[in-house]
Amino acid sequence: MSTSSSKPKLTIEKIETFASTCHALFQRVQHKPWAMLLDTANNRLSDGRYDIIVYDPLATYSYKAINNKGDATFEVFNSAFSLSTPSGDCPFSSLAELHNEFTSQINLARTATNAPQLPYKLGAMGLFSYDINTVTDNIKDALPSQYTLPDIAVGFYNQSLIVDNQTGIVYHCSACHSEQEKKAWLLPFLSDERTLSQSTPAFKLNSPWQSNMSKTEYDAGMQKIDAYLRAGDCYQVNYAQRFSATYTGCEWAAYKALSETNKAPFSAFIRLENAAILSLSPERFLQLKNRKVQTKPIKGTRKRADDPVKDKAMAEELFNSEKDRAENLMIVDLLRNDLSKHCQAFSVQVPALFSVESYSAVHHLVSTVEGELKQDASPFDLLKGAFPGGSITGAPKVRAMQIIQELEPDKRSIYCGSIGYVGIDGDMDTSICIRTVLAEKGELFCWAGGGIVLDSTASNEYQETHDKVARILPILSNYGE
Repeated sequence: MSTSSSKPKLTIEKIETFASTCHALFQRVQHKPWAMLLDTANNRLSDGRYDIIVYDPLATYSYKAINNKGDATFEVFNSAFSLSTPSGDCPFSSLAELHNEFTSQINLARTATNAPQLPYKLGAMGLFSYDINTVTDNIKDALPSQYTLPDIAVGFYNQSLIVDNQTGIVYHCSACHSEQEKKAWLLPFLSDERTLSQSTPAFKLNSPWQSNMSKTEYDAGMQKIDAYLRAGDCYQVNYAQRFSATYTGCEWAAYKALSETNKAPFSAFIRLENAAILSLSPERFLQLKNRKVQTKPIKGTRKRADDPVKDKAMAEELFNSEKDRAENLMIVDLLRNDLSKHCQAFSVQVPALFSVESYSAVHHLVSTVEGELKQDASPFDLLKGAFPGGSITGAPKVRAMQIIQELEPDKRSIYCGSIGYVGIDGDMDTSICIRTVLAEKGELFCWAGGGIVLDSTASNEYQETHDKVARILPILSNYGE
């Protein structure tokens, strides 16, 4: 068993680079499998001060649920950290085991160069697809595995870059057994900009976007949901359609174009061996900081208007809409229940109800639910207990997911899943993967949906799905023109 003196120490150092924006830095490593960027787009709606870059994990954990059975893959790439294969079949328990083992091998008495309280630093980072609800809620899945993307893909990283958007300072966080390892990891970021190609990588669509359901098919699904609502099966169901198109070129180029247009506070780019994720999410799922839990569900949408007077009127209409408030309140109650599974008794509160937040394409109605994590609960317990996020399922949650499984013709994959981290100090921050594109095998997939209640109309809901991707699908269609 290693002693604290033999463990690598957490160090946080300011570094001098030729590029200080997260996009310019991440471009140096975006092509590497398991490279990940958590990008706040400097959006203050997420306290968007810090962007996080990782690559070259010391270990990876992947999980694929097929016909309600799980297949896990665990690989260690850095033998200096002796992570052992986790026991048990539950992926969330396995990740908690790995995270504890990884953290135990680092001396957390850090040395720092006057660094502020940075998020993450080192630890686990990755994605959780919506379809892992077969594990969290025993949703029966008779559909075949449609996508290459794993249902869970998490890397364990002992080095990261954190970009401070307020000061422009770049911090290097590391726990290395040698200076050579640290210098080798930093090398791509220290190259003179003049030695790198400044041309934007090529990207283009090879086909128009195509929905997986016609308007007639969408309306038929709405009629079935309406029948379930009137029968008392549920109160709200999130119903989505999937758009797809073929493409060639670099997914990172597409992400940069989307990011510049959307400025979404929970954006992310993830590259795996056989897939890439381009997420422009405006929604926080779960944040855990000093054992304080926060979730910010979105339910209620209006399209932005170019005219400022009309735009303000749309925001006010959303704020005063009884229908949207009722939808939002249903999900707030659902999330109060989900957080209570692993939060201390009577700690779950709603400090903000029905706030309007405005993004590039739409206004959203957003509420805030908070609690305090139980002493015997881990971040992965909290994640499992609330997954997938209630704002993109419906209520009651399990019945809504069963109806989604019945009516949507394709699996959701990363859509309505989550991207985020669990750091070595036990803090966590995760998004809800709406406004998110999956790229694999030369094809792009992008989803959009909305919460259906008794007074929903098919035409309005159908239009809302298109409004939500109005700053994604056309941007990629017109890229390079």
